[in-house]
Amino acid sequence: MVNRILARGYLWLLLLMLYAPIIIIVIFSFTESKVLGNWTGFSTKLYTSLFTSGSHHSLMNALLNTVSIALIAATASTILGSIAAIGIFNLRTRSQKAIGFVNSIPILNGDIITGISLFLLFVSLGISQGYTTVVLAHITFCTPYVVLSVLPRLKQMNPNLYEAALDLGATPMQALRKVIFPEIRPGMISGFILAITLSIDDFVVTVFTIGNEGLETLSTYIYTDARKGGLTPELRPLSTIIFVTVLALLIVINKRAEKQRR
Repeated sequence: MVNRILARGYLWLLLLMLYAPIIIIVIFSFTESKVLGNWTGFSTKLYTSLFTSGSHHSLMNALLNTVSIALIAATASTILGSIAAIGIFNLRTRSQKAIGFVNSIPILNGDIITGISLFLLFVSLGISQGYTTVVLAHITFCTPYVVLSVLPRLKQMNPNLYEAALDLGATPMQALRKVIFPEIRPGMISGFILAITLSIDDFVVTVFTIGNEGLETLSTYIYTDARKGGLTPELRPLSTIIFVTVLALLIVINKRAEKQRR
């Protein structure tokens, strides 16, 4: 009994430490104070100011850049990662382990190493840095995570389904589209969401590949804003909206997965 109480207390304490900063941001997004921690009364002025045309043009541009880069990178990395996972799954055991090890290197590698490597690669190839290089960089570090998300679904799949589809007259492409992809769809969705999260969250790789054309993402905008001596108050409602959106998306996905299991 005592051990159960201590275990639950430890769990709730851990959850409180993880979510307390987010809860604080959510609470103080409903006040006009420019300083976090100074409550001046309930107000939605920061939300109104965030979406007022022209008030925070650079912040909204950074948000649009971040979302567009994340969607493009996540879509491309999901396609590439899913195809790569299917290829890895069909290799022999020794080759699977070797390619799996190679796939894990970018994940275990430090972000600063990845950023410097991509920066030197683009410079050596004479590619001007900007929106395209950021998208390519995000695809590069997101794809291995998609591979890891899809591979377990392939291992759970009945290996005879693909051969049965071929025996029934389906072409390899039809079998891939109508048999393999539906089986690995949950893994692809998980990889897609993970890729979006990683892309939005990334700062180090983006800094090394963003160039000097004036392009900004949320991470670089917040870094520049913090160096000026403080953070724009409108970042609090923006962070709240992003958090609530991700939370709602995760709840919907988990509910759908639960219904499918039933």
